[in-house]
Parts: sequence; C-alpha cells; structure tokens
Amino acid sequence: MSTKLNKKEIEKFSRQIILKNIGTLGQKKILNSKVLIIGMGGLGCPASDFLTRSGIGGLGIVDHDIISLSNIHRQNLYNEKDLNKSKVKVAKKKLNEINPKTKINIFDFKLNKKNFERIIKNYDYIIDGTDNFESKFLINDLSQKHKKILVTGAISKFDGHIFTFNFKNKNEPCLRDFYQEEIITDEILNCEYEGILGTVAGIIGTMLANEVLKQILNIGKNLSGFIIIVDLLNLRFRKVKINKRKKM
Repeated sequence: MSTKLNKKEIEKFSRQIILKNIGTLGQKKILNSKVLIIGMGGLGCPASDFLTRSGIGGLGIVDHDIISLSNIHRQNLYNEKDLNKSKVKVAKKKLNEINPKTKINIFDFKLNKKNFERIIKNYDYIIDGTDNFESKFLINDLSQKHKKILVTGAISKFDGHIFTFNFKNKNEPCLRDFYQEEIITDEILNCEYEGILGTVAGIIGTMLANEVLKQILNIGKNLSGFIIIVDLLNLRFRKVKINKRKKM
C-alpha cells in the first residue's frame, strides 16, 4: 500500500477523506484496490463511473457488445456520437477523462470459463452487471472458487436486486441458493423483454459501487449473505437473508 497521498489527491478526494469512516487510510485502501466489472450496460456504467470518481486504483471492464441507440437512456457513459462503437473502448476513454490515475484494463470478449479464469485472479472485488443467468452463475461459481467478494445486481421495470457474497467465508451462501436454476428464464433480467426505467439502472448501479466501497473500507452494515430488493415505483425496500441450501 502506498504510504502518502499527494497534494492533488488530497484535494480531489477531500470530501471523502473528511469522513471519519474513511480518512487518509481509507482513501489509500481505495487507491490500492482492484475491481472487475462484468457487463458495461445499465449497471456497469454507473458503477464504474462512481468507482473511478472515488479513486479506485485498478478497474477491469468486460463486455463484447457495441453501443446501440436503445442503450443511451440508461447507460450514462455513452451518447449518440458513440453508436456502433465498442462499449469497453468508449468506457475506458470516458473513465480516464474522469480519473487518469485509475488503471483500466478492457476485455472486449464474451465471458466464458476459460477467459474468466485467466483474469479473475488479478482483482479483489467482482461486480456482476450482466443480464442473463448463464453469465451470472458462471461469475458466481468462479468467484466462489477463487474466494472473491462478489456484488451482483439485477434490474427490471422499476425493480432492482442487489446481492453481496463474501466467498472468503466458506459458509457463505451463493446465488444458486437464492435462484432455482432449473425454473428461471433470462426474460426476467433482460430489459429488451421487460423494459426498464433509466433511473432505476442508475440507482442500482450506483448502489453496487457503494457496496464495493463499503467492503473495501470495512464500514457500515454488511450486506454479505443478504439481498436487498428495491421497488422504486412504490418506494419499498426489503433486506432478506439468503440461507445456504441443504445438499440433497
């Protein structure tokens, strides 16, 4: 861990540093942390934006998609000049303009077990912003295998789900304990099928970044092993404990 913040860093992050739960020691933790974000859509864009603004030291972003017109209403890093360009390439450029000191690695590929195994070891925290269960279960399983801290988000219509799993704890439940894989379909996660209010994506994506920062700093209420269910249409919020499913 670096031992000293320079004058510019102290000024740039002064509103965080002044918080008694953070201070200079906490800011150093942020500067020395590495986060991998999978999916640079409605959740990944705001999460990466605020992590970069917080001073995160290393950021990996994974997505093989290009920017389409229908993305722009909820994916805050992109505009109409970016249409048909690579999401990760555009995101890196925009994020580096926010904080040139955040080291950003881009992975312009469709996630699979082989390429995920190759990159996951280089990151301390994983954010899952994907919109299909095949990817979510793969991210869950390999984060569990490599004992990472995983923050997962899902959005649809006016609703959002946020999970945190600290797989350094061998007794931690996982995503498979909440969802029954055999009966779920991707339609409940995919904006193309269900629709999504843009602000919902921004709120839930920002909350994903907030949960990662709390984990880095070891502050506040711990969401580990829980899900927060957010209904932003009716302003209902529920926190539910996830129990490990007994093996048959």
